[in-house]
Amino acid sequence: MSNEHSFETYLFISQKKFIICVINNISLETIYSEQILLEDSYNDFTFKRLNEFIENNIFKIEKILNNFVKNVYIILDSKEFFSVKLSIKKNNNGNHLDSNSLIHPLNDLKNSCQTNFNEKKIIHMLIENYLVDNKSYSSLPLNKKCNFFSLDVNFICLSKNFIDDLEKILKKYHILISQILYADYVENFIDQNHQTIFSTASRIKSGLNENEVLLVGKTFKNKGFFEKFFDFFS
Repeated sequence: MSNEHSFETYLFISQKKFIICVINNISLETIYSEQILLEDSYNDFTFKRLNEFIENNIFKIEKILNNFVKNVYIILDSKEFFSVKLSIKKNNNGNHLDSNSLIHPLNDLKNSCQTNFNEKKIIHMLIENYLVDNKSYSSLPLNKKCNFFSLDVNFICLSKNFIDDLEKILKKYHILISQILYADYVENFIDQNHQTIFSTASRIKSGLNENEVLLVGKTFKNKGFFEKFFDFFS
């Protein structure tokens, strides 16, 4: 029997196709992959089609793994995503700037987004720019003394109703959604060494982008600062 922590199951959903893929979470090699092309437009997309696709594949996967699929990562290519850009400025009083300096500003931005867009769920939280004493940085300049700093953050959100519909289908097979990823965002990180969207998604959820605040649960390992931050404040 395969250890449930030795594989990851991904479900790619777009208006053109569904793909289900299982990869080894260490080697990132594909264990199982199947897809179906859709002729209908996204407006005609029904969750019934998705349900049929999952039903036709999930038991095959569990037979190959000799284990139950309990969790799935969704990679979604959809116009349902909604981007919210927020900024915040803080007085650092000439102190050193480090990761601890960002805890409260990031939490304030997260709370603001959730309060003003409560019908949406945050899928990705991306720091797009650090402005330190009026100088821009693409990544956090550690241990730099400054008087003021500001953060420009992009929240990529998704309708909670859409997520609820996905969850209802997966619950029929006793499967939970571990995480949803925006397909366009994932594709930006595909490279020559990791050419599939699934292996790239695995790296992203493990902290590939140092400017992403990882919104994940406490059971995940190898946590970076931002991941720990949201475990504490969620």
